[in-house]
Amino acid sequence: MNISALLTSVGINTGVCLVLLSLYSILRKQPSNVNVYFGRRLAPGCSRRSDPFCFERFVPSTSWIVKAWETSEEEIYGTGGMDAVVFLRIVVFSIRIFSIAVVICLFLVLPVNYYGQEMRHKKIPLESLEVFTIENVKEGSKWLWAHCLALYIITCSACILLYFEYKSITKMRLERITRSPPNPSHFTVLIRAIPRSSQETYSDSVKNFFTKYHSSSYLSHQMVYRCGRVQKLMSDAEKMYMIFKDASLEPNCKPSLMQHGLCGAPTNSFTIISSEMDNVRAKSCFGHMDLATIKKECAAAFVFFKTRYAATVTAEVLQSSNPMLWVTDMAPEPHDVYWSNLCIPYRQLWIRKIGTLVAAIAFVLVFLIPITFVQGLTQLDQLQQTFPFLRGLLKKKYMNQLVTGYLPSVILILALYTVPPIMMLFSAVEGSISRSGRKKSACCKVLYFTIWNVFFVNVFTGSVISQLNVFSSVKDIPAQLAKAVPRQASFFMTYVLTSGWASLSCEVMQVFALFCNLVKRFILRIKDDFSHCPLSFPYHTEVPRLLLFGFLGFTCSIFTPLILPFLLIYFALAYLVYKNQILNVYITKYESGGQFWPIALNTTIFSLVLSQVIALGVFGIKKSSVASGFTIPLIICTLLFNEYCRQRFLPTFKNNAAEVLIEMDRKDELCGRMEKTYRDLRTVYCQFTATSHELCRCGCLNHHGDGKSIPDWEKLNPGKEQSQLKGSLTIHCNLDIAETSKK
Repeated sequence: MNISALLTSVGINTGVCLVLLSLYSILRKQPSNVNVYFGRRLAPGCSRRSDPFCFERFVPSTSWIVKAWETSEEEIYGTGGMDAVVFLRIVVFSIRIFSIAVVICLFLVLPVNYYGQEMRHKKIPLESLEVFTIENVKEGSKWLWAHCLALYIITCSACILLYFEYKSITKMRLERITRSPPNPSHFTVLIRAIPRSSQETYSDSVKNFFTKYHSSSYLSHQMVYRCGRVQKLMSDAEKMYMIFKDASLEPNCKPSLMQHGLCGAPTNSFTIISSEMDNVRAKSCFGHMDLATIKKECAAAFVFFKTRYAATVTAEVLQSSNPMLWVTDMAPEPHDVYWSNLCIPYRQLWIRKIGTLVAAIAFVLVFLIPITFVQGLTQLDQLQQTFPFLRGLLKKKYMNQLVTGYLPSVILILALYTVPPIMMLFSAVEGSISRSGRKKSACCKVLYFTIWNVFFVNVFTGSVISQLNVFSSVKDIPAQLAKAVPRQASFFMTYVLTSGWASLSCEVMQVFALFCNLVKRFILRIKDDFSHCPLSFPYHTEVPRLLLFGFLGFTCSIFTPLILPFLLIYFALAYLVYKNQILNVYITKYESGGQFWPIALNTTIFSLVLSQVIALGVFGIKKSSVASGFTIPLIICTLLFNEYCRQRFLPTFKNNAAEVLIEMDRKDELCGRMEKTYRDLRTVYCQFTATSHELCRCGCLNHHGDGKSIPDWEKLNPGKEQSQLKGSLTIHCNLDIAETSKK
C-alpha cells in the first residue's frame, strides 16, 4: 500500500465525517427529532423556541461543539455521574499521551525510518508505507537508539499520567461515598444459597439465622421472589383488572391536576396522597404473604443491617463451614439490581461461567471467517490468484486503492457490530447480580475479543493454519510480532480512519434511533415526543473501542509513526462527541462508581508491555544489542509500576475502608439520620414496583405542547435540569406505587 491509497482512505472518511456532522447540526434543530437528539433533556418546565420555522434551522452550525467544549467536569458529573467522568478521563489521558507521542515520533523516529537505508526515494504520494516504518532501517544501525529513547519517553509519560489519574479518580470515588446522601446499598447484604428446610420457609430461615449470629446488627430482611414472564404477565393483568374495577367503584374521585399516560389525556385514577404513604408502601412490600406467594420465594434475600460497617463485615466473612451455603455479597444499588438473575441457583453459576467461556471461544473461531476474507483483500497477489476474473478490474488504479485502503476496514467494522449484543447476552447468562456488573463483564469480553481479532489475528495473516504455526514455539513470538506488526501498518491506519472517525459520526447521528423516529412519525403517524425512552450510555461498546485505539497507538507508535496523527484527531473528536451525547442523549439509570478505570489501566499497561516486547524483537532482528539491553529494564519497571498501582489503588475499588464507614455511621447517629435510613431501607428494594415503561413516560407530566416547538436546549443547565427531572420522576413513581398499594 502506498501513500496515495492511504490518502484515498483519508479523503473518503473525512468527507463522510464532514457530511454526517453537518447533517447532524441540521437534524438536531428539527422539532420532530427532539426525542432522538435530546432524549435525556425531555423534562418539564423548559423554555421553548417561539419560531420553529426560522431559516437558522436549515443551516449547519457549530453551536453543539462550543457547548460541549465549555461544559465543565462538574456539570458532566451532575449529568452523567462518575462513570461519565471516568470515561472522559480515559479520552483526556489518550489525548495527552498521544500528543507527546506525536511530537517525539514525528520529529525523531519518522526521519530515522525514512532515511534508514541508502536508496533513491520517489515522490511522497508514490512512496510505499514501508519506507516510513522501522522495516526501512538497516541492520546494525546506530540510529535505533532513537526508537529506544522514544519508547522510554512514551512509557514514562504514560506511567506518570496514569498514576495521577488513578489517584484523582480514587479521591473522587471516596468523595462520592462520603458526601452523597446515605446509600441503601451500604446497609444491605445480598444473601444467596439459603439452605432449604422442610419445617420453615426461606424467610423464616433468614430471620432465624441472622437473629442468632448477627443479633446486634441485624435489622430486617426482604426475600426475592420468582418473576418469570408468564407470572409477570398474569400479575400485570391482575393489576390492571384491579385498577379498572376500583376506578368504576369511585364515582366521587376528583380528577387529577396532572396528565398521565401515553397520550397526555387527563385521568381520575389518582387521589390526594395522605401522610401515611410510606406506611402503605412498606405494607405493599412487607405485608403478610399468602401461601401462593411463599411458594414463589427464591433462595436469595436482601438483609438490612443497622450500620454500614456491620454490613461490610458480614459480606466479607464466610457465614457457613460450607462455602456453597449462605453466600454473601454487598448488594447493588436499588436501581442497579438485575432481578431476574437473583433467582438463579448459586450452584449453577460455575457451570454457567464455563458454558459462556466455551461459547465465547466458539464465537471467536467463527469470527475467523470474516477476518480471513479481510486479509485476502489486503493482499492483492493472493486475491488475483484465487479469483482470476478480478485481475482486469484490480489493475485500475482507483479500484486498487479502494480495495486495499478502504474496503477491508469497512467489512471488519460491519462484522464487529454483532459482537457487543452477543457479549452482553453471555454476561447476562453468567449470572451478574447487577446491571452495571453485567455491562462491566460485557465490556471486558468485547475488549478481549476486539484486541484479539483486530490486532493479533490480522497480524498473523488471518489464516488459522499459519496462526497455529506461529504459536507453535513460544520463544519465537517476539520475533514473529516484530516482523508482522510493521507489515500490517497500512491496515491499522485505515482501520483507525474507518472505525474511528466514521463511527464517531454515526454515534452523534444516532442512525438507528433516527430511522425508528422516521418510521414512527411518517409511517405509523405517531406524533408523541415523549413516547421515546432514552437509553443509558453504552459503556460496554465505547470503552473497548477507546482502549483498542489506544492499544494500536502504543504498539505501533515507534514502528509506524504515521498512525499517531490519525489517532490524535480521533480522540479529540471523541472528546467533543461523547460530551455532547452525555449532555443530551443518554440518561444515567445506574452506574458502577468508576469501575471502568481499572480496566483502562490494565489495558494500557498490557499495551505498553506488548510494545516493549515487540521492540525487543525488532532490535534483535536489527542486531542492535545496546537497544535490546536497555529495553529489558523498561519492561521490568513497567510491570513493577503496575503491581504498585494494584496494591495502592485497586483495593479501594473493591471494598470500602472501615475507617470511612465507621466515621459515616457516627455522623449519621449524631445527626439523627439513622431512623430515616431504616425506614427507607424497607421500601427501596421493592421488587414489584413501577416498570421501566412507566418511568419513561414520566416526562409527560407537565407537557403542554402541541408537538410543534422544542426547548432551547443550548441554554439549559445540565445539573439543575437533571435535578428537576429526578424530582418529577420521584413524584410520579411515588404516586404510582401508593395508588397501586391502596387498591
